[in-house]
Amino acid sequence: MQTGSVSKSIKGSYMPAEITRDIPIEHEKNIFGSFDKYLKKIERALEVDITEHNGTVRITSEGPAVNAERAAAVLDGLLSLSEQSGTITEQQVDYILSLSMEGHGQEKEMIEIDRDIICRSITGRPIKPKTFGQKNYVDLIRSKMITFGVGPAGTGKTYLAMALAIKAFKDQEVQRIILTRPAIEAGEKLGFLPGDLQQKIDPYLRPLYDALYSIMGADSFVANQEKGLIEVAPLAYMRGRTLDNAFIILDEAQNTTPAQMKMFLTRIGFGSKVVVTGDLTQKDLEKGQVSGLEVSMKVLSKIDDIGFAELTAADVVRHPLVQKIVKAYDEYEARQQEKHRR
Repeated sequence: MQTGSVSKSIKGSYMPAEITRDIPIEHEKNIFGSFDKYLKKIERALEVDITEHNGTVRITSEGPAVNAERAAAVLDGLLSLSEQSGTITEQQVDYILSLSMEGHGQEKEMIEIDRDIICRSITGRPIKPKTFGQKNYVDLIRSKMITFGVGPAGTGKTYLAMALAIKAFKDQEVQRIILTRPAIEAGEKLGFLPGDLQQKIDPYLRPLYDALYSIMGADSFVANQEKGLIEVAPLAYMRGRTLDNAFIILDEAQNTTPAQMKMFLTRIGFGSKVVVTGDLTQKDLEKGQVSGLEVSMKVLSKIDDIGFAELTAADVVRHPLVQKIVKAYDEYEARQQEKHRR
């Protein structure tokens, strides 16, 4: 049941708007959050008041009527998620709120994203896309031979690609998984690290190992690595090889040179699938050096079997503060670019 009244502007002021929603009692806890923290978040973000009595939620706005309408749409989306999965995370609340505030009108469509479970982690946690940007990225990987996933930290570029690689491996769609990164240090020097070459490289590849452990477990990873079925190596190790029947992920691709990127892409053999991930705002190349990722996106943009997914701050699924940090840096860099143009 849903009712509502529309406010009218009178000399800059607004008539109060009111909309009601009936929320089944078994879904109230999920939608309201612990100590009503989700409701309070919606109230603050959309400048509305939300009250509940006997299963009926009343939304009132002293401002524009659209605020109440957006809050109602958020509750509709959360109810759909609760009915689908039985749980709601704070990240989902934040994302549905951002959709509503930007006027996308896709709050209820979130249920389609929630249904798309790629696989489960070693602890049984479902791994799935959490935003429309991530869903597009996952769909491109499934449908294209090569997919470029470009976006800021925390958007799930590598983790989702890893989950799809492991699923393809378990389903015997590929015979092995190859994970690689260019060995460019983020302001540090590998030469100062103790140990032999492999010991120097391992810490740099640690994020890839961490994702593998999380999804398939350390024992399974080690067993498959010893058989040569899973390989984690620096990009330089790819030179001279032909990579058939493999799921290949090139991570941190913004740190490749154009020559390295061309070398990598021309290694791909029959029956392989490739995902290239990177963040063009976090290049560690020498000053003046062009990124191979940037060049390849221009050169390959018109080839049909190559997909390009551009993720944004809206797709960040880490702590909400990370999304704010990414957005703040984007705004700062946009202002700096504007200054240089003047």
